[in-house]
Amino acid sequence: MNKKKDCLDPLKVIGRAKGFSRRELISKLPRHSKFSPNIIQQIEKLPEVLLRNSGSPMAKKLIRMMREVNTEVYRAIQFTRTEINNRGVLYGVVLLKHRVIDLVLKYFHKRWPQCVICLYNEHTRKTDIINEKATIQELKLPLKEAVEKISKNRPIIPYFEDIQFSGKEIFDTLYQSQNIVERENPRYFKQMIPDKCYELPGLRNGIEKRYISRNKKLNKFL
Repeated sequence: MNKKKDCLDPLKVIGRAKGFSRRELISKLPRHSKFSPNIIQQIEKLPEVLLRNSGSPMAKKLIRMMREVNTEVYRAIQFTRTEINNRGVLYGVVLLKHRVIDLVLKYFHKRWPQCVICLYNEHTRKTDIINEKATIQELKLPLKEAVEKISKNRPIIPYFEDIQFSGKEIFDTLYQSQNIVERENPRYFKQMIPDKCYELPGLRNGIEKRYISRNKKLNKFL
């Protein structure tokens, strides 16, 4: 029994306050918009136990930056509204301040490997693309022009030609089909979508706005 306890990682933290290892921080923090080489030096100076347990002001700052990067990726994946044309080009608009566009593209590529994915970043005003071979490129073009450029050399795909609906039509239909007035729970709905998310391109004019109000139960930065 004691041997098993001795084998446990003494730095392991169980629960929501878990930090990150030095390797994780060095690997991912360069994606943060406020990253500087000095941050790597700070990470290397701090003991691993402080990084894993938010054990100092600097460790807390580093972990907060890490969470900001992770949160931005998560929100882009969850709340980006996309459309697809009849040539298999899937496109949408994101708002990414950190250097994470490649992670978002790879997620959509994994979901739709047969499509070319085009995401216009409002922050950089550029369109990033990932093709079927997972090759990523950046175009200094608005989304519409980028989609037209990619589409003109691709054949019409009958499967996609049959599902030509706008993002608004899709989500209006979804909510109308799933909505049961007697079970409507606006409070729970707001917990699932923090107020901060309504600043994202996909939700600014979405049907979810009928529930928008100040959410006092969930931190807007989660």
